[in-house]
Amino acid sequence: MKKAVICLAEGFEDVEAVMPIDLLRRAGVSVTVAGVTGWEIVSSRGLRLVADALLADLVPGDADALILPGGMPGASNLAASSDVTAWIKACIAQDKIVAAICASPAVVLGKAGVLKGKRFTCYPGNEKDVTDGIFVTEPVVIDGNIVTSRGVGTADAFALELIRLLAGKDMRDKVAKATLIE
Repeated sequence: MKKAVICLAEGFEDVEAVMPIDLLRRAGVSVTVAGVTGWEIVSSRGLRLVADALLADLVPGDADALILPGGMPGASNLAASSDVTAWIKACIAQDKIVAAICASPAVVLGKAGVLKGKRFTCYPGNEKDVTDGIFVTEPVVIDGNIVTSRGVGTADAFALELIRLLAGKDMRDKVAKATLIE
């Protein structure tokens, strides 16, 4: 069974966190909700989620994918975490999936220095913070093991691409059909 870790910090964007958690679990992927700022994390819209684990207690890179939702100040809180940076670096070094949506591609991955020469997308306006990546406006962009997406309106496409990468196209299609996404 493939494993994914999704990092939640205070101020995360609700849909960008819950959509990947839900759809990946429907696809049979083991998803660990990792609290970066504590066990109970409050979203930008006031949704309270309880983490399965604290990111600080997990071994960096011990998953097939790392997922970073956006939202503000969620993305800034992720970027400020040395644990998140350690996970990004470990996953990149091990050629595992690093996925970020909304502000997080620019704010978190850009700060971690992993977008150099890479195609990426993010929430409009955040791309100005990345000077060494190649910004494109596609809903979901995959460059090597880095997956980026634009925001709430692309969260379903983002989650489905993660399913395709982790569980295969047939499972992606099965989940999309069962949830009426396509």
